[in-house]
Amino acid sequence: MNAGGIDVNKIQSMIAQLKAAAERPNAGTMTNGVSGTSNTGQSQPASHVDFSEALKASLNQVNNTQAQAEKLGQQFAMGDDSVSLSDVMIAGQKANIAFQATVQVRNKLVTAYQNIMNMQI
Repeated sequence: MNAGGIDVNKIQSMIAQLKAAAERPNAGTMTNGVSGTSNTGQSQPASHVDFSEALKASLNQVNNTQAQAEKLGQQFAMGDDSVSLSDVMIAGQKANIAFQATVQVRNKLVTAYQNIMNMQI
């Protein structure tokens, strides 16, 4: 059903995906070996993870999310019928949330660094 240009089935599908993601114990973690889980949901032994590589992968993922949101926005602005306004807005919000989370991680790292540097020896 299409209500005012928004497909109700897509909304219901998205709500179902969000509920399923919220019910998973590791919702939102990366599944490329960094978090120690596989795509099948079975636990793997934790291997050595290089912090700089994990941070770089996270930043690349945020960058890709922002680039995808920008690309969708440009396609919508150019009149591409395959891109809906809801898709553009959702991609923009995903990129915004990813960026805000990255800023919060950076702030925590800076605070931790300052605390370590201010410790008495």
